[in-house]
Order: sequence, then C-alpha cells, then structure tokens
Amino acid sequence: MKKIKNILIAISMVFVLGSATSCKSQLEDKYLDPEQTATPNIRAFLSQMLTNSRFRSEYWHYRTFILQHQARYTQTTFFTNANGMYQQNDSYINGYWNDFYGPGLLGVYRAMERAYADLSDTEKADLDPFMYAARVVLYDQASKLVDNFGDIPFSEAGSLPMTDQISLAKFDSQTELYAVFIEGLENASTFFKGYSPTSDFTRADILNGGVALKWQKYANSLRLRLLMRTSNVNESTARTEIMEMLNNPADYPLIDGDNLGNYTPSSDVLLAPLSTYTSSLLDALRELPSHYAPDYMLNTVLNTSNDPRIPVLFDKFGKTVNNAFVQNPTYRAMPITFTQVESEQQFQDYAVVDSATAWINNKLPGVLMTASEVNFIKAEAQERWGSTADAKVAYETAVRQSISFHYYLNTTSTHATKVSTPVDSVITAFVTNSNIAYTGTPANKLQLIGTQKWLHFGWLQGEQAWSEYRRTKYPVLPAFPVDDLNGFERPPVRLLYPSSEVTNNSDNYSAVQAKDTRDTKIFWDVK
Repeated sequence: MKKIKNILIAISMVFVLGSATSCKSQLEDKYLDPEQTATPNIRAFLSQMLTNSRFRSEYWHYRTFILQHQARYTQTTFFTNANGMYQQNDSYINGYWNDFYGPGLLGVYRAMERAYADLSDTEKADLDPFMYAARVVLYDQASKLVDNFGDIPFSEAGSLPMTDQISLAKFDSQTELYAVFIEGLENASTFFKGYSPTSDFTRADILNGGVALKWQKYANSLRLRLLMRTSNVNESTARTEIMEMLNNPADYPLIDGDNLGNYTPSSDVLLAPLSTYTSSLLDALRELPSHYAPDYMLNTVLNTSNDPRIPVLFDKFGKTVNNAFVQNPTYRAMPITFTQVESEQQFQDYAVVDSATAWINNKLPGVLMTASEVNFIKAEAQERWGSTADAKVAYETAVRQSISFHYYLNTTSTHATKVSTPVDSVITAFVTNSNIAYTGTPANKLQLIGTQKWLHFGWLQGEQAWSEYRRTKYPVLPAFPVDDLNGFERPPVRLLYPSSEVTNNSDNYSAVQAKDTRDTKIFWDVK
C-alpha cells in the first residue's frame, strides 16, 4: 500500500492541517476502485472535484466568504454600517483556502496526476478526458484564488519530492500562473474539439453531462475571461488572442447562448445542487443580514431605467398592520448611509432579495460561466479594439441574456409563485430606449458595459463582480461608509493570506510578506 500512502500524503495541503488520518480514511473509502483495491479511481476523483461546495450555491460559501467579503466590497449586497464591516474573517478565509488545497480541489487533482503517471499509454488515453476536464475546473478555481490573494502556492503545492516527505510549496508569481492557466485552457479546448465522449466520462461528468463541445466552450470562455482580465496590463497580447477567438467562432466556440437574447440558460455552465441537498441560502443571507436590497443597485441602476429584472431580483417587502401584511408601494432600498440603528428600525419600509429566485431557492445552481458574461466580454473587446457596431450588438445581447438568466433562476424555485417573463417588446424598449441604451462616447459605453456586467454578476457571482470592479473601476459606486476600526476604514483591494498559511509555510511566505497588505493590488489592477 506504499503507493496509496504516497497519494494520500500528496493530497494533503502543503502545510500541516492535522487531518492526515481522516484524509486517509476518506480516500480509501471513497476513491479506490473496488475491483482493484490498490488503484485510485480517476473517474471518481473527477466527480469528487465537482462536488466541492465552493462551486455550489450553498450556505457556508456565501455566509462565510462571498457575502462577508467580495459582495460587501462591490456593494452588491446590503451590509450593516458598523465597526469591522470591511475586516476579513481569518477563520473563514482559512476555510476557503483549505477547500482549494488539502484535502480540497488541488489535493484531489494531485492524486489524479500521481495515479495517471503510473498508467500505460493505452490507459492514459482512456483517461485523458478526465484529466483535461479536471484541469479546466482547477484553472477556473485557481484563477479565483489569484484574483483574491495574488501570488499563491501552486506548482509545488500538494506534491512529494523523491524522499517521500512533504515539501512546503513556494508562492508562484500571479502573472506566471495566469499564463499557465491561459495556455492550459487552450490545450484543453484543442483536446475536447476532437473528443467523442464515452459512457464512463458522461457518468462522471456531473457538470457538463459529458458533452465535449460544452467542455470546449467552457475552456474557451474561461480563457477569454482571463485574457480580458489582463488586458489593461498586457493589452497587446490580450487584444491579439481575444480578437483571434472572436473572429474565428468555428475554432473557438464559446458559452454565448448562440448570441440569442432569448436563449436557454441551461446551456450555461451551471452546477446543479446535489440530489441530497434540501437547504437554501435563507440563513446565509438572513444572519448577516444580507437579504435587504443594496442601495446603488436598486435605487440608482435598476429603478432609474425601470429594469425588467427588478421583480426577480427583489421583493418590495412590507409590514404587518392589524394582522394583515401590507406590501410597500415601490421597490426601494435602504440608503447605504443608514446606521445600524436606522436599518434595524426601518428595514420593513424597504425591499429585500427576492426569495423565489435566490434567497429561499434550494434548486439554485452554482454559476460558473454564463452567456451574458461572455457577450459582455465581446462587447468590451469590440468597443476597445474592433467595431462599435459589433460592440452594441454584443452588449444588447448580453443584457437580454441577463434578463433571460435571472428569470430562468426564478423558474427553478419551488418556494413561491413565479414571475412571468416580460414580453419581447418590453425588453426591447428597455434595452434601446432607457438610460442603459448603448450610446455616448467610448468611455460612456465601457461604463455601461462594466455596470451591466456588475449587475449581472451581483452577489451570486461575488468573486467575479469584485475582480471586474477592481479591473474596470465600474460601476462608479457611491462613497463607502467609513469604518472607525483603525486599518480597516475602507474595503481592501486584495485579501490577506490566512494565518495558518503564514504560520505553517513561513519560509516561503517570507518571499511574499511585503506584498501581504490590504492595499497591494493584484497584477491586473492597474487603473
């Protein structure tokens, strides 16, 4: 069992977590092929990667990470104006960190790599799709870690040296990691272009149902996202590669809903809840509280344009009068300037997050990539480097798709009465005649793109909203309330490394310690 022992050690995080025994037990129980007890089941490893709770719309991820950090830093959620409102929670950050490393996503992937390396060429060929799919998912999530922290352990993380001893991993350059991810995604796209799925792959692929074209589109769309993210710091390369992709859709198919506004969002990359999952985000939003409508999003962006997404994003709320519930007359959010006392006294007069769509929807999928995001990227690329007419088409398509997407989420719920999708004439009038219409100077148009993209992400895709807000500086948000806590007066531009990593990987941490501050920007944040 020495081989298994080594794999089990490899799946551990590069720092000591004190959970080696439980990891060993879990892996032996879950991931060994029952017909070949010494052979880890690579197929099962892929499925395990895809069950990571950080991909899903589940309580812990939103309650401890998104709503308490990225969503606050982008004003996509309501937060109480009180001391410590911008201070990150080290324990929760450590949980996020561990769920990527060990025994997390990267740990499982390293186990796949070690098992794969011992196979014959014929066996490797059979398992190539599992490895490429795992890489796409790994690069998606690793890029989020870079966007949150900057340099991270990666190339050496989870690996064993020849002595069979755990080696503490160096922090890789965030710029170099992005290059690795972008190249790796292109390679994955090339592989899936010529792959015919087997029943084994289809059974293990609980994300894209074994559809090779969807994996190809996913890889291309992620590559497009990462290239655009680097476009202000390495514009020449980003421009060349992005425009090559957009000008050759046959070679670079994308998650773009076939460029139809009224598309089918099930074609997006969405991870359905586990069949055993019966909870919702009710407590995640209510406990902070984050279930109240955010000021700028509702009062300024949505209300002033009479946005048709309002009824599926928010509920008017109200109060009980003489034992009868009286709904508020309009959709209105509490001002961001409200103190904690004011919000606690007046919350009933203001809107809340729509319960059917997101708040109490136990069918809410994990959102990894949507057609709307891809078309917003197309719009920005065309406005900066191509045709403003093509940019207009992509922007209007993206807005229409965002409407389709949020109404789709509303239909997945079993909690409350669904809202009927607006007729096309209403959507067309909104897109072309309201204050979101694609007009003005190039700078005005880029602001429209950035603002609508931020709105589309919302708190549900809080990590992407924060990354794009820092990169583009759109939307132009109202001033954040100032926190009286010294050193935490305003939101950060990156997260601090968790204390466990600082302590347990201290020698390698010393190389990045000077950059481990709240105001050290990620490499692509240059505006």
